[in-house]
Amino acid sequence: MKAVLQANDQNRLMIAGLAAALFVSAGVLWLATREPALVLSYALGLGVLLIGVFTFDSMRAEPTAQIETSPDWTVTIAAIEEAGEAVAITDRANRLVCANSAFIDGFGIGAAPPSLPLEREGLEAMTRLAREAWRDGSGALKELAGKAGETPWKVTVERAGRGEDHLIWRFRRHVMPSSDALADLNLAGPFGLMLSRAGIESAITGPDGVIKTVSAGFAERSVGDSTATMAGQDFVTYLRSDDRDRIFFAREGRGGTPQTLIHVPLDDPSAQVQSGPDEGPSLMLLVDSGVGIGSGWDGSSQAGVAQLDALLAQLPLGLAMTDRDGRFLFCNDAFLRSVDREGRGLPAFPTDLVVREDKGAMSDAVRRHGRGPATSGDMAVRLSIQPEEPVSIGLAGVRGLGEAAVLLSLADSSEENQLKRQVAQATKMQAVGQLAGGVAHDFNNVLTAIIGTCDLMLLRHTPGDSDYDDIQQIRANSNRAASLTRQLLAFSRQQTLRPEILQLPDVVSEVGPLIKRLLGEKIQYYVQHDRDLGPVRADPQQLEQVIMNLAVNARDAIQSNGKGSGRISLLTRSLQAKEVIKLGSEILPAADYTVLIVQDTGGGIPAHVLPKLFEPFFTTKEQGKGTGLGLSTAYGIVKQSGGFIFVDNVMDQNDRPKGARFTIYFPVYAGEAPKKIAEAPPEPSSDWAEGGRILLVEDEDMVRAVAERALARAGYEVTACPGGEEGLAAIADGGEFDLIVSDVVMPGMDGPAMVRAIRQKLPHMPVLFMSGYAEEQLRKDIDIPDMHFIPKPFSVQAIGDKVGNVMQRVRRS
Repeated sequence: MKAVLQANDQNRLMIAGLAAALFVSAGVLWLATREPALVLSYALGLGVLLIGVFTFDSMRAEPTAQIETSPDWTVTIAAIEEAGEAVAITDRANRLVCANSAFIDGFGIGAAPPSLPLEREGLEAMTRLAREAWRDGSGALKELAGKAGETPWKVTVERAGRGEDHLIWRFRRHVMPSSDALADLNLAGPFGLMLSRAGIESAITGPDGVIKTVSAGFAERSVGDSTATMAGQDFVTYLRSDDRDRIFFAREGRGGTPQTLIHVPLDDPSAQVQSGPDEGPSLMLLVDSGVGIGSGWDGSSQAGVAQLDALLAQLPLGLAMTDRDGRFLFCNDAFLRSVDREGRGLPAFPTDLVVREDKGAMSDAVRRHGRGPATSGDMAVRLSIQPEEPVSIGLAGVRGLGEAAVLLSLADSSEENQLKRQVAQATKMQAVGQLAGGVAHDFNNVLTAIIGTCDLMLLRHTPGDSDYDDIQQIRANSNRAASLTRQLLAFSRQQTLRPEILQLPDVVSEVGPLIKRLLGEKIQYYVQHDRDLGPVRADPQQLEQVIMNLAVNARDAIQSNGKGSGRISLLTRSLQAKEVIKLGSEILPAADYTVLIVQDTGGGIPAHVLPKLFEPFFTTKEQGKGTGLGLSTAYGIVKQSGGFIFVDNVMDQNDRPKGARFTIYFPVYAGEAPKKIAEAPPEPSSDWAEGGRILLVEDEDMVRAVAERALARAGYEVTACPGGEEGLAAIADGGEFDLIVSDVVMPGMDGPAMVRAIRQKLPHMPVLFMSGYAEEQLRKDIDIPDMHFIPKPFSVQAIGDKVGNVMQRVRRS
């Protein structure tokens, strides 16, 4: 810049000198000629010359100064243009200085790190990363979630520049690994023998070219012994090539049949990114051309192509061949299954199988492997049938097969992905169920204390008192909370059921009038029953709740659809075991089922909602219009009854959802025909007035206090203990009791362990367990004879009546 200023000063001095010369020469001419016209013309000409010189100087100096003051970023952009990596440079104000095309494609020209179009969690992570880079000079983020369905980014950033006033951001996609579909092929078995009969010898080698396994035909032609394993030997030592680069078995020499060598990489694509395409196991195929040298073999391998076609049809991996222009030649059935084109065949080009964004990369890869030397590699693409999940497709250039130039490999992972989703969903539902059960159990203790305290307060207040209505309101809300815990226990399959042998149509007819009142006049209610339905074993009250929950959700779906009118159908069907086998379900065991279907015309369920539909507290309704426990309760009741529940959308002719369908499968009861069950004898009267000595064991202080006051008020002599060890000590110290009232789950020694220890000394000691878990499950886990049970939460009167009934039964026995 300093040199430019000096040059400008010199130019100004020169122009000033020329101007002085102009005036002097004009004066001399005037003195010599005394002609005004001549002097004026001379002065005008020199003036024009000076103006031109000054203008030229200004034009030359201005771009020079501009070049010196404005940096040229085109060179930097060319330097950071790298395939597979998005690069951006920002200044101190977090303004985007320059970026390569990969960054612009991924985030747009208007975005600058750390302010990228991400979710809140991603933005916070990027902001922390920027602060770390400005402070420490560099930083990295192992995983940055992008848009929904996209592969996450790996981000690195470093401070750079003469004044360290710029940040260089680098973004690279995580490479999705693929499954190894051929590494465990047993070539020494029937599969390798089949290939040998087709003129194809095969071997699997490691990354160093050492043989792992070979087919019997390869061993026979290589060493003359079909039983030789050849493991650990160098693959290339058994082959020879001539001056025309034709390949022969070394043992056969040039008198043998020429072979076409096909190299199929079996390595994981994530390993290729780090160490190259030849760092994994490989499947080596030697295709017999069928004609020897003596018969004038000329390099044509049409027979090899036919044999390769037969090979592709047998392999479990999806394989296809294209020509040098990228047109499909043929493929096997596994490839058609992988791209979901069974029965329709292949399109013209591989690019027709991928999404629009991957078409260019796919076309370039096929063209690159189809020309030049034989190469192989993998690339991640998104198929148009499943754009959310990238898949890895292998490409290998082959030579000597006529038109065939590129071998494409694609594993059929549809079933594997489906199983992964099912396992993940089942694991999630199990974990949520355990959490819900634990929360309900702890919450029941709190509710027991609240309800019991309200009962004790109501004993001191009468209707009309100022506090009476408030206490009643607290008690009513506590009972509402108790119903929510029962729903949580239903979802976690820990509630107490009273199963009976029943017919589904009877339950549907019982709940039908109530459903009609809930639906209103605009929604049509339709019921249809199949013939010869098998009986099922379930709790009728709980089954009615399932039907009601499904009907209410169907009503809400119809009303939210905007029309306000529609139809809800309840159907029962009989499904035989052979029909279940035809369904091919991985979840539904082969058995006879009685099926209940609840279907509506509410417009269907969005795809992103379906996996979460049975989760507790998940709801799509407005705030305050649902707890999110209706469907989760139905799920828990069905599963606890041994059934299965599924949900899907009903499609119209244009393949658009027109409604939702819930299908419940109940196993047909295979026992004897149900007999008329006699009514259970009524509970004995709870007006026990003889009192008794009670050992109360409860670890929760608030529950123990309420139970102690309730039993003392009922006339019992109560000894309260905070744990199992204290209760056992009370017995050991000589205490005599008529009944033990104990919690089940307690820290240290729990209730069942304490009762077992007590019954070693007092085998006939009666016990009443109180718990927030299901009675049926507790009886299976505890396995203590002659035990009684009261569920939490309970009221003051309830525990008094239950203890009185137990005491009366004990005295009678």
